[in-house]
Amino acid sequence: MHRRTLALALPLAAFGLARPGPALAQAGGFTPLFNGRDFEGWERIGEANWRVEDGALVADRGNGFLVSVRDYADFELRAEFWVDAATNSGIYIRATNPKEITAANAYEVNVWDERPEQKYGTGAIVDLAAVDPMPRAGGRWNTFEITARGDAFTVVLNGQKTVDGARDGKFRNGRIALQHGLGIRDAAGVPNDRGVVRFRKVEIRSS
Repeated sequence: MHRRTLALALPLAAFGLARPGPALAQAGGFTPLFNGRDFEGWERIGEANWRVEDGALVADRGNGFLVSVRDYADFELRAEFWVDAATNSGIYIRATNPKEITAANAYEVNVWDERPEQKYGTGAIVDLAAVDPMPRAGGRWNTFEITARGDAFTVVLNGQKTVDGARDGKFRNGRIALQHGLGIRDAAGVPNDRGVVRFRKVEIRSS
């Protein structure tokens, strides 16, 4: 009996079926920041109505963020996202104050096709690295690849390099934050807080 049990166990182990290890979930050295089910690893800051739908982080109303519970310094970040053309969103990196996320205390990699100042719209790092011409992300799934290494930053949107080696040394370490923000003000001066954003994959590789 003992020999038969051992004989069955050996082929399973040989094909990696005995017990999957963490390496299977971190192919290429990337670690998922979103597990596809809930907000584990994130804090909700502000009034945005973040929720999980169909394996994606979703918001379509309010101004606020999902903020990572950990700080990151040098890294490569990959994220898949979907937005309406009017949605004001983005990914903030090295955010130094997790309770108050702004472009003044973090680097904002922007997603906003209808931003009034287009040079800091989709694909740019606000107030640091302009983009010209600005690519558009509205109405489809997109992929961001963001690299922060020392004081140098690179951003690739759907295979197009929108930021190439921009340099700034103000913030060396901080949180990752996903945004659903306020859009263009209407005729009465009220900012639009609507427009959907979805993130279905967010993963990071520290370097």
